[in-house]
Amino acid sequence: MSIESLGPGGLDYLPCRYGNSKVLFRGPRRSLDAPFVAFFGGSATYGKFVRTPFPDLVEQSLGTTCVNFGSLNGGVDVFATDPYLREVSGMAQTTVIQITSPRNMSNRFYRVHPRRNDRFVEASSLLRAIYREVDFAEFNFTNHMLSRLHLVSPERFQTVVEELQMAWVARMRLVLSQIPGRTVLLWAGCHAPEEAANDLDSDLGLVSRDMVNKVSELATEYVEAVMSEDAVKAGTEGMVFGEMDAPAAKTMLGPVAHREIAQALVSVLN
Repeated sequence: MSIESLGPGGLDYLPCRYGNSKVLFRGPRRSLDAPFVAFFGGSATYGKFVRTPFPDLVEQSLGTTCVNFGSLNGGVDVFATDPYLREVSGMAQTTVIQITSPRNMSNRFYRVHPRRNDRFVEASSLLRAIYREVDFAEFNFTNHMLSRLHLVSPERFQTVVEELQMAWVARMRLVLSQIPGRTVLLWAGCHAPEEAANDLDSDLGLVSRDMVNKVSELATEYVEAVMSEDAVKAGTEGMVFGEMDAPAAKTMLGPVAHREIAQALVSVLN
């Protein structure tokens, strides 16, 4: 059994695949024959460490099949490059797209794994020229690589940030323009989008208000689910994880946050 399905003291996510997609999604596998709402996103949509993620809560409220196409550590590249997922978005009544971090996507400076977007694959010759003193062979994850680049030269790193942000806007606009049906763009985080976005410590820290505005104009609806003080204070309460996963769990949205996201979506999807 893979680490995606069951960890020590953790949840069985019943990972499954749909069609010819190679991406593992959270199960149980759902039928795509009846009308359904498709949810695309990263670890938050997947519901890591959470028994009942917000797509399931939305289904309970609406009585409509909700299919979870969230992927662990997934970015926009997962649903931008997978032909089957583009086909799924055409089948769905509504497609909900969770905003994910620009750092977990391929761009002019580096390439990520097509399915596990947090995996750093290689740096381009352009990035190697900008950071000649950095040995990129030592990096396996985008977070580690970007943190090192920022530490080496905050000035040069700003060029990397600008590339990530421009690439993210272009990729997200492309994805939304290719979905024929109704779309809902979802911001789910502990704070609202900020004017200046340069925070590497937050998953959404590189997404600015201006970037969201440029993308949301192509969506049918935009939902901004900002966690309440109660959700933030709850922390990992109600989450299921082993001792080794405790640090990772602290960075994820908990059950209270998922309930708040579901409530915000239901008011639009209803």
